[in-house]
Amino acid sequence: MELRHLRYFIAVAEELHFGRAAEQLGISQPPLSQQIQALEEEIGARLLERTNRRVALTEAGKLFLDEARQVLQQVDRAVLLARRAHLGEIGELKVGFTASAPFTSSIPRAILAFRQAYPDVHLDLQELSSGQAVQALLEERVQVGLIRPIPLPETLEAVELFSEPLVAVLRADHPLAQASQEGLAFAELAEEPFVFFPRSYGTGLYSQLMALSRQAGFSPRIAQEAGEAMTIIGLVAAGLGVSMLPASFRRTRVDGVVYRTLSDPGATSSVWLVRRRNETSRLAQSFFDLVTQEVTALHTGSAPVPAERGR
Repeated sequence: MELRHLRYFIAVAEELHFGRAAEQLGISQPPLSQQIQALEEEIGARLLERTNRRVALTEAGKLFLDEARQVLQQVDRAVLLARRAHLGEIGELKVGFTASAPFTSSIPRAILAFRQAYPDVHLDLQELSSGQAVQALLEERVQVGLIRPIPLPETLEAVELFSEPLVAVLRADHPLAQASQEGLAFAELAEEPFVFFPRSYGTGLYSQLMALSRQAGFSPRIAQEAGEAMTIIGLVAAGLGVSMLPASFRRTRVDGVVYRTLSDPGATSSVWLVRRRNETSRLAQSFFDLVTQEVTALHTGSAPVPAERGR
């Protein structure tokens, strides 16, 4: 039995006339009669009563008609779903993101825009460090990553969505909390204990801390490690030291904590959108394109900048 047999039967059952059904199907009447007869023989039941004057459905034919219509509807639905999946309009997309990304207002707005544009796509958002997101991309556990800059292997490519200042995180009663609007020089933190991410955590901010310290002529003394930015801010509030985070964390209101912009050259942090170079998913491409366009437009109104590997 083939799908065309079901279509032939449905046409005859709806017209109750072989001539009109054949005309509707674009075939001649004798082959249509032969196909219906072959269908009945395969089923082992008469579906149509035929006389010289009329064609009528048997009880078996009435039941078979309902089922045949459902089969063809399901086939049409399967074709539509496959076509939409091919076009990147439906399915599941796994995105690894660094915890600091949602603190920038443009990222949640871009994700919202994607959800509105592709309401039938399930977004599986996984919070990972930048290093963990890169590893997940390499192992094909996620399709897209939102990370802070770290060295990338040749098999991955990145677009820089935007860059933002780095800020010193201080207790409100710290002497340096009174820094002017021009900002704070990183060298002024040379004698301070730091609360920061572990080196093994895989965040791009760790290498930036080390680079700024070398530039300022000192090696930071990390007195306390924490894997979450919110924990770091809380430990600064508790008096365990100072820290350094992207300026978007200023939106985090914690009593007794202030943020002061660092004035040193290069005291900025970018957010990258990363994917595999050989990624073929239309869904991943749609997400990559829409988020890039939305975030870039919100920040600069200009075209996105390809990120430098290993930056």
